[in-house]
Amino acid sequence: MSIEQVRDYLKRWNRDTDIIEMEASTATVLEAANALGVIPARIAKSISLKQGDGAMVIVVAGDMKLDNRKYKNHFGIKAKMLSPEEALEFTGHAVGGVCPFGLPPELPVYLDASMKRFTTVFPACGSGNSAIELTLDDLNEYSQNKEWVDVCKPISEVG
Repeated sequence: MSIEQVRDYLKRWNRDTDIIEMEASTATVLEAANALGVIPARIAKSISLKQGDGAMVIVVAGDMKLDNRKYKNHFGIKAKMLSPEEALEFTGHAVGGVCPFGLPPELPVYLDASMKRFTTVFPACGSGNSAIELTLDDLNEYSQNKEWVDVCKPISEVG
């Protein structure tokens, strides 16, 4: 059901037919990278987090994770991931298909600078087996990005 919401949402840019639906799961970064034949870093993963009584989505490169210090310095609160039930409630998308499209208007989306090293990235499209290839300008526009942030660090970093 969620992929249909995203398809309807992307119609305003005539991009609804560019959604890639696969037989294989794309619910994790590695699954998506394998299914699409790209490096994991080019998968634009959407992280859903609590923000006061509400929530937010931050889209980051697939080889990155939140840096708690950077996050707290930027947003003034400790990062707290939504539970799978909360993610569905706040975003309308189930974990594995959470994406920055077709969200409730009050839900802010932020894009992390970690994606700026790529010409195109692959965010999910509302299901655990979908994606779309977008330029950063397109992702910025379609996600209604509130702000570019720098709140991540490489997954391989310790500490």
